[in-house]
Amino acid sequence: MDAGEALTPVQAKASAVVRAVQDEICGALEAVEAEFGEGARFKDDRWVRAAGGGGLTRILSGAVVEKGGVNTSVVHGELSPDFAAQLPGSGARFFATGVSLVIHPTNPHVPTSHANFRYIEHGEKRWIGGGGDLTPYYFHEEDKAHFHAAWQAYCADFPAITDYPAWRDWCDRYFFLKHRGERRGVGGIFFDYVEVDPAQPGHEDALLALLRAGGRAFIDAYLPIVRRRVSTPVTPEQRRWQELRRGRYVEYNLLYDRGTVFGLKTGGRVESILMSLPPHVQWGYCEEPAAGTPEARLLEELRQPPPPGPVAS
Repeated sequence: MDAGEALTPVQAKASAVVRAVQDEICGALEAVEAEFGEGARFKDDRWVRAAGGGGLTRILSGAVVEKGGVNTSVVHGELSPDFAAQLPGSGARFFATGVSLVIHPTNPHVPTSHANFRYIEHGEKRWIGGGGDLTPYYFHEEDKAHFHAAWQAYCADFPAITDYPAWRDWCDRYFFLKHRGERRGVGGIFFDYVEVDPAQPGHEDALLALLRAGGRAFIDAYLPIVRRRVSTPVTPEQRRWQELRRGRYVEYNLLYDRGTVFGLKTGGRVESILMSLPPHVQWGYCEEPAAGTPEARLLEELRQPPPPGPVAS
């Protein structure tokens, strides 16, 4: 595909799916800002990729969401030989479209959350990937249970192409800070390389429907937790703890996150790629919370080893 070449039918459908997911999630987050804040709205930033394609970055800063970004991109062109060798498929040409979001709340009792849904082509291979995960600053079992139940229900609607237990465990292994021995959060689901099978009629549409349903699943998984926690009183000490834990989020995204790596290695827009980083963050030195505190309880949860299995690459 050349820079000005029209999209194929499946590329056009996948691009429409990610735009629909972006619209739905942004609308739901704006409704929460209207309910608990002063009605902050997303700011739109359209961008063009010189090597082919572009996207729409939408950024929110309000009373509930300190910094939130919901990005869509439609990019194509050539991969470097070393990066192309790391992906399924052959040759250098690629196409990718996806929606990726990170929500950093103001109140430390509200977890950070991330989700993304993507469609990628590389040579003869076409596949989808995605998922969502939850990163709390204070651990609540009911929040974890609700988040996981929503993603389990999402998978149950597509039994022929999903595997909830495997995707749940993959998420726990993937979002793991090896250098810290800590999970990034309390999990969710993660999946990748779910390939389009041209021999199965309707398989392509089923995979795109799975991507489309991801937007609603994220809303169902995350926003009830936001509404449950957003009015909890906050102390300066709790705010500082939130900023210290955000440091772990930064470490993960810059060292391990494959979306960040893919964006940078394909010449993506740096501001949009790094919109996932929080606005205020701290790194202490050998800081450990006192035993028996809510902060220590969070670390007990996050320092559980991930389930056995292959490490996501």
